[in-house]
Amino acid sequence: MIFSRFGTAKSRTLLGAGAALTVAAGVAATALVAAPFAGAAQPQDTATRYVALGDSFTAGPGIPTQSGGACARSDRNYPSLLAQATHPAEFVDVSCSGAVTANMEDPQGSAAPQFDALTADTTLVTVGIGGNDVGFGGIIGTCVTLAASDPTGHPCTDHYTAGGVDQLERTFAEKAPKIAAVLQGIHHRSPNAEVVLVGYQAILPATKAACDPANPNKAIVAENDFPYLAAKERSFAHILAATAAANNATFVDTRTASEGHEACTAPGTRWIEGIVDVVNAAPVHPNALGMENVAHLVQAEIAE
Repeated sequence: MIFSRFGTAKSRTLLGAGAALTVAAGVAATALVAAPFAGAAQPQDTATRYVALGDSFTAGPGIPTQSGGACARSDRNYPSLLAQATHPAEFVDVSCSGAVTANMEDPQGSAAPQFDALTADTTLVTVGIGGNDVGFGGIIGTCVTLAASDPTGHPCTDHYTAGGVDQLERTFAEKAPKIAAVLQGIHHRSPNAEVVLVGYQAILPATKAACDPANPNKAIVAENDFPYLAAKERSFAHILAATAAANNATFVDTRTASEGHEACTAPGTRWIEGIVDVVNAAPVHPNALGMENVAHLVQAEIAE
């Protein structure tokens, strides 16, 4: 986080938000060598049509090789890896960095509405959306800025809970109906599709002590803001899970699965890049290793 139905739902507690962040300074790119995706290969099913929707946590900005123009879509994002492993008869990825829920039905610059890719014969839809609606980018920028004035305190926590009201929890609750409307819209356009809502990976651990001492991203937020921000990540994942369950969607919560792989952990371990020392990804976004692991999680879920 700091950080993009009808019938019976499957939900699993496993957590893409926004376009590349402007809070990064002095970003350095080095080669990332990730193990090839080794999903269980399946024979092509001539009756399957897979459509991927979502924001930048789906699109994969900065991960080689890039395509999709301003959408900054990678051919190594989790939808592409999932398609390589499952061999659908048709695969369409319209995920776009910076997307909000409104871009399911409305254009995003030169990008067509993402719902335009849905058809009556679509059999699988994955979607990762909501992070930009709740303002992940702004939350990051605020917490990073406040940390400079009080690096050992909890200025971000104080800011978002001023007056006794947790502003982030209020925002999450306000935006949940928009995510529900996306799931309902998918069902309406593709009534025979399995719909999978993919959540957001963990960005920071609950304590600074869990960071790799050599990783400078351990200092991007104040030391005592770690618990609050990790709690907000969990809270948003719970809201996504509940929204999926109420709208006949499967939820893949990659947040829980990515604990121990946050932005301040060691190279080769982390699934998310930080603000400094960024490796072949957008700042505070999944890297190639993260995308491979999300693809595994989604494949395991749809195989059930």
